[in-house]
Amino acid sequence: MKEITIQQLLDTGAHFGHLTRKWHPKMEPYIFMEKNSIHLIDLSKTKTQIEDAATMIAKSVGDGGTVLFVGTKKQAKDLIRTEAERCGMYYVNERWLGGTLTNFSTIQKSIKKLEKFEEEGASAYDGLTKKEVLTLERERLKLDKVFRGIKAMKRLPDLMVMVDAKFEDTAVKEANKLEIPIIALVDTDTDPSNIDHVIPANDDSLRTISLVLQTLADSVVMSLKLRRDKLEAETSEVESEQN
Repeated sequence: MKEITIQQLLDTGAHFGHLTRKWHPKMEPYIFMEKNSIHLIDLSKTKTQIEDAATMIAKSVGDGGTVLFVGTKKQAKDLIRTEAERCGMYYVNERWLGGTLTNFSTIQKSIKKLEKFEEEGASAYDGLTKKEVLTLERERLKLDKVFRGIKAMKRLPDLMVMVDAKFEDTAVKEANKLEIPIIALVDTDTDPSNIDHVIPANDDSLRTISLVLQTLADSVVMSLKLRRDKLEAETSEVESEQN
């Protein structure tokens, strides 16, 4: 994994927090100073937290775990999809549907309905009126939009990565209830108490979000490669012994 530098974080504006009057006192350990009524984040801690998060992800994925990337705010949604798809993990980048985790069995039924649409293709509309076709197509598009990133997720994730813990409060509550560890970008206006691993950073900056997500996704990619290499080596060893 390529190491992130303080300068890179500085260049993305990762250090800019919110107005001091909007701060959450529990974020004090991550604040470097106040300037022009704005809190500036301690980037040395941001760097350390990103590196530790990457290590957590590598260990989890290396042990066969899966990661769910979550980011539904405007600045994050495209990046969440891009990086999750690049590293072969799951994601939610549209509206978080209540019960996505805590009512997973019901969510699976909706996903199966989407899969049925995809399997049947155009034949699903055979014999239907134009109005019925439009109604079904709207339903299919809605299901695809909401569940595109998790339709292959057959069990609950082992780890979650979030952009803006405050914005994704429903997802945070569900993960906490199920004791699924959360790694999240947390700004100075947010209570970090319910986050297992805080990455203090400007969660409104497109460039900051991109840098952090790329780094964490790289950790997944690296860990998956090591897993494949190990499996191939073990398979070759067994074949050699058999011959």
